Amino acid sequence: MNKHLSEQLNNLRLSHVFSALEAQNAQPQHYQDLSFQERLTLLLDEEITQREQRKIGRLVKQAKFRLQAIPEQIDYRAGRGIEKAKVRSLLEGHWLTHHQNLIFTGATGCGKTFMGCAIGQYFCQQGKSARYFRLKGLQEHLQRVHGEGSYPRFLAQLNKCQILIIDDWGMESLTGQERSDLLDIIDARHGQSSMILMSQLPISKWHELIGEATYADAIMDRLIHCAERFELKGESMRKMGAKVLTNIE
Repeated sequence: MNKHLSEQLNNLRLSHVFSALEAQNAQPQHYQDLSFQERLTLLLDEEITQREQRKIGRLVKQAKFRLQAIPEQIDYRAGRGIEKAKVRSLLEGHWLTHHQNLIFTGATGCGKTFMGCAIGQYFCQQGKSARYFRLKGLQEHLQRVHGEGSYPRFLAQLNKCQILIIDDWGMESLTGQERSDLLDIIDARHGQSSMILMSQLPISKWHELIGEATYADAIMDRLIHCAERFELKGESMRKMGAKVLTNIE
């Protein structure tokens, strides 16, 4: 490859075209029957594919998922409260299009976190942005940005995220500031983007946990009335995994 062409590709940031062209030049016999346009199409396809893969990698990294989970690993055993057809429907993304929320409740270890991370990871693969937080971690981060004076900027960044995932919802009662912050986040997303919530606490207990009726009513109204709900059941997946290991040993 001549120096001028390599510099042009570098200036245009077409590094994958450069690599693909070098590969073509190294094995000219494989491409000699192709027209110029066909070879050019192959080069550009490689650039597009690699850019898409890089974007997906960036989205997954930014999401900070607690688990590296994928939908293909979901356990559909009877009695767990998860149907394959329903998950397949969720993966079609209609709930995202209509800015709905997903709520997964159930006892500890039943797979709520896995479900939230698997769905979030799937949509990152489709080019959607996601962000995972445990509620306690989100509250600590909000407290920090308040102290730094960067709360409005963080809120704006969060609102740009297409899927906000909050795990361990309802583990502790909320302070006045925490209620106010959550209402800010939820209100800004209402009708604009989607959330996935995972909680050990039944939805019927959420109002009491949030506290202060005015805030609780506002938060519940925005979260629940545009949500699809799933109650996961069955034995703890962690205990089942431990049993399997014991049997193997």
